[in-house]
Amino acid sequence: MTEQTLCNAMEAHGDTVYRLALCRMQNTADAEDVYQDVFLRLFEQETADWDGEHTKAWLIRAVLNRCADLHRFRLRRPVLVLEDIPDMARPADDGGAELWDAVARLPEKLRTAVHLHYAEGYSTEEIAALLGVPAATVRTRLHRARRQLKDLLGGIDDE
Repeated sequence: MTEQTLCNAMEAHGDTVYRLALCRMQNTADAEDVYQDVFLRLFEQETADWDGEHTKAWLIRAVLNRCADLHRFRLRRPVLVLEDIPDMARPADDGGAELWDAVARLPEKLRTAVHLHYAEGYSTEEIAALLGVPAATVRTRLHRARRQLKDLLGGIDDE
């Protein structure tokens, strides 16, 4: 891969890579590490015949794999996350902060489905292909996530 191709990929898909890494890792330092690792791996790939969508799909899969690697590492070597220290908690920055804080408390599988669907705009079928699960599983995860978010945010019970 050429440097110009890498720059183009970073410009086109860098935000998606970072947001997904942040969604999965739940802190900026780890998300930045994942971002860097993923683009370094992309630089080492032979991508001459890849189109934009293939590159984006490869990047998303690479982010998911790298985040899983880091989670496995953390299981063996736990670390203290700065956001867990009360006097250093991050302030709410906008009106959606409460919602995204609630999303951050969801289990990882639900959080990932919500992020890819609502933040990145993927359909359930596209998410299913990226995660390697049936589309029905993605729809179930989204339904469960919405139900848990309603409970977390004190929503009105429609039923």
